[in-house]
Amino acid sequence: MTENSPLSVVKEHSDIEITFQLALMDGTIVEETPENEALRFTLGDGTFLHKLEEMLIGLELGTTAKMTLSPERAFGLSDPANFQTMARQDFPPEMALEVGFVIGFNTPTGEEVPGTVYEVNDESVVIDFNHPLADATILFTATIKAIYD
Repeated sequence: MTENSPLSVVKEHSDIEITFQLALMDGTIVEETPENEALRFTLGDGTFLHKLEEMLIGLELGTTAKMTLSPERAFGLSDPANFQTMARQDFPPEMALEVGFVIGFNTPTGEEVPGTVYEVNDESVVIDFNHPLADATILFTATIKAIYD
């Protein structure tokens, strides 16, 4: 490497390509880029959690970073206020409501948010609107494949 050709470094609003993997501590893969494919995005565009993007800043082209994120640094801790009890009759009778089942709910603004069935009985259904990875320690591995700054 010469003085005139330093390695590119990821900056706060860099347009980059990465390969990545999000996994739980037991090795369960939550999400990853397909084999031989990279994900291109601009830091700050909402593709990743801001906390994950911050960890990419300063990495050089070709670098692979492996980070263990506590729940507080990843998807947060579950909040008891995010558990909502709904009437069983508010759901279609044919809908399979089993603990762990994830349902998409529309917000007043038209966005869809996932809710996980936490508890079911004849009269009510308790839905957990916390992020599905709340309380989880996450292993984040990312390789910087390209920097387009």
